[in-house]
Amino acid sequence: MSGAPVGKPHYWDQACCELAAADPVMARLIDTLGASHLVARGDSFVTLARAIVGQQISVKAAQSVWDRFVTAAGEVRPERVARMRATTLRRCGLSQRKAEYVRDLARRFAVGDIDPLALPQLDDEKVIDQLVEVRGVGRWTAEMFLIFNLLRSDVFPVDDLGLLRAIARHYRDGAELSRGEVLAIGESWRPWRSVATWIMWRSLDPVPVEY
Repeated sequence: MSGAPVGKPHYWDQACCELAAADPVMARLIDTLGASHLVARGDSFVTLARAIVGQQISVKAAQSVWDRFVTAAGEVRPERVARMRATTLRRCGLSQRKAEYVRDLARRFAVGDIDPLALPQLDDEKVIDQLVEVRGVGRWTAEMFLIFNLLRSDVFPVDDLGLLRAIARHYRDGAELSRGEVLAIGESWRPWRSVATWIMWRSLDPVPVEY
């Protein structure tokens, strides 16, 4: 399986144009970002493993742990990762629990419990339902997979802390919003909520978010 980046999503330019036309906040942020765009990786296992590594830590910290993990693995393939010792994974910076999750994920890919060729045929909620059966994969991680691997255009990870912080900063001068208010803002971004979410992330952290 290749981990090489794939190109800009085909819908990206249209999404940015429509978001900018409908929302002055989006127009300003899109202008600031310039040509930046979502960069996805075509390897399902890598996307999910990176999402597990990135749970509840900053983008910068996740990248550092991931870099050490890649070095230790040599080749990020399910068969290889499934055989890695938990102590090796811990030395890369993974918690004991995340080490267990990554190895369980690798095993499921290696034995065929997860079929990366079948996932693109499913709708968003069915993908989520299948992935959350894996240890360590909750709805947020499954949503990251939808955005960064399957390039689904209208995913809204409403429980993502970075997204919530960015919405509060740009739409309420930093004041906390109710869940209903967040959902209402998300509704105004349809059918491009994945793009709007990515723009919100980038407004807080100049390091591109990639899984």
